[in-house]
Amino acid sequence: MLIVCIGGARSGKSTFALDLARRHHDTTGGGVTFVATSPRLDDDADLITRIEAHRAERPATWTTIEETVDLADALGRCGGDFVVVDCVTLWVNNLMWRGDADTDVVRAATQTAALAAGRDATTVVVTNEVGSGVHPTTDVGRRYRDLLGHVNQVWTAAADRALLLVAGRALDLHEPGGLL
Repeated sequence: MLIVCIGGARSGKSTFALDLARRHHDTTGGGVTFVATSPRLDDDADLITRIEAHRAERPATWTTIEETVDLADALGRCGGDFVVVDCVTLWVNNLMWRGDADTDVVRAATQTAALAAGRDATTVVVTNEVGSGVHPTTDVGRRYRDLLGHVNQVWTAAADRALLLVAGRALDLHEPGGLL
């Protein structure tokens, strides 16, 4: 099962994903792998503090894979574990800054989302909704917003369940054609 959790900053999406993983571990005793996509930038004290805080939130018994660009490979290394990927937002950022073309990023998202959806175990993917905010003033900001929007559509289309998180609450997202 593939579950996509999308929302704005501090919406509760990562907390929800971690809670699902804890419940899985507590009820089944099954393994949990956390795939972290954030690069560690030693000159960014705030980022280092955030990474350390996120590490402290996770039980020591969980496996952590830190992978900034090859998300498909990381998922392939998770075996039958329940997986939390946090987050697609940074993964897209990393691919952009590596110099990948938008078409290559969307292709990678399509392949990786299909891989995640085809796993025998649950995968919970966290991503941000950045299109609801202020219009970016730079070309790269607009490119990022638009590209992440396309990638999020790819992931939610592949998902068994997509949830929009706002203020710690979740709304089920439905394929729009099915509502007509």
